[in-house]
Amino acid sequence: MTAQSPTDPLHGVTLKMILTELVEELGWEELGRRIDIRCFTHTPSISSSLKFLRRTPWARDKVEELYLRSKM
Repeated sequence: MTAQSPTDPLHGVTLKMILTELVEELGWEELGRRIDIRCFTHTPSISSSLKFLRRTPWARDKVEELYLRSKM
């Protein structure tokens, strides 16, 4: 058997890894400007943002999209 590389660019990347990297690169203020959701603009934290993003598919999609664009 040969191992095939996954076609999903987010394969093996957790939401926590994505969010942490975006916060390190952009900061909370810029992240809140680019994706206008309350968990990024009002007393943001990784924990509260993860909780929101895991329950809100449209917001998670936006974060993943921003992450992918930043990697290109």
